[in-house]
Amino acid sequence: MHAHLRAARGLTAALALGLPALLAACTADDRPRPAPPSTTADPVPAGVDAARDELAALAAAALDRHLTARYTLVTPDTPTRTVLVTSANDGTWRVDVPAWGLGGTVDVSLVTTPDGLFQCALPSPGRPDPASCVRLGDADDTVPRRLDPRVQHPFTDWLDVLTDRRAPLAVSPAAAPAGVPGGCYSVESTSASLNAPLDVGIYCYLPDGTPTYVRAALGTLTLAGTPTPGPATAPLAGPVVESEPIGRTAPEPTDSPIAGTG
Repeated sequence: MHAHLRAARGLTAALALGLPALLAACTADDRPRPAPPSTTADPVPAGVDAARDELAALAAAALDRHLTARYTLVTPDTPTRTVLVTSANDGTWRVDVPAWGLGGTVDVSLVTTPDGLFQCALPSPGRPDPASCVRLGDADDTVPRRLDPRVQHPFTDWLDVLTDRRAPLAVSPAAAPAGVPGGCYSVESTSASLNAPLDVGIYCYLPDGTPTYVRAALGTLTLAGTPTPGPATAPLAGPVVESEPIGRTAPEPTDSPIAGTG
């Protein structure tokens, strides 16, 4: 009997000595450890990614938006002009730009038809002749730089860029200028290339895809009035002729011959 009591007392003493150490070890193991450093890049802010999706959806709607609309064009050192934009049901388009050719004395029009890309010279102060058109190339060709008024791009090829999620662009929400309806987005280039796919700037659209405002290197374009439905096809302003297209700069003046000389 005495042997059993001595064994029980020894076990109790051993537990009393060992239990605090065991509890301390468990407590140390249960303490939170700092998380290992992350090896992944910071995620893109959700708002920025959402803005890119929203603008891509609006640009896609603009590609399907067939209308005839007027836009106020403001550029430095040039009087305010009104640009007429026609997006036809068959995918052809026409953009009339006043006071662009020959030093601002000739109105021009760029048009695509199934037969190609055309520049038309319109009756204007510097050219009182009837309208006529010159073929520049196929319908999907690029307008040569020296003949490019640039204001057609926000309604044509730049829409393809805005819908392309692979394009090197950063998009964020922007405040709409006073009096401009629709949602606006700031578009920046993320490429170091000198040949950016479009002008960086501010682009605004109504929910149906109607462009309402563009501020870019080309100037500012602001929707003026309510658009009307687009025609079945974009019409040429006049007959196609064999001639040189109208350039932006005026020709250099030539000296008049001196009387009495051959």
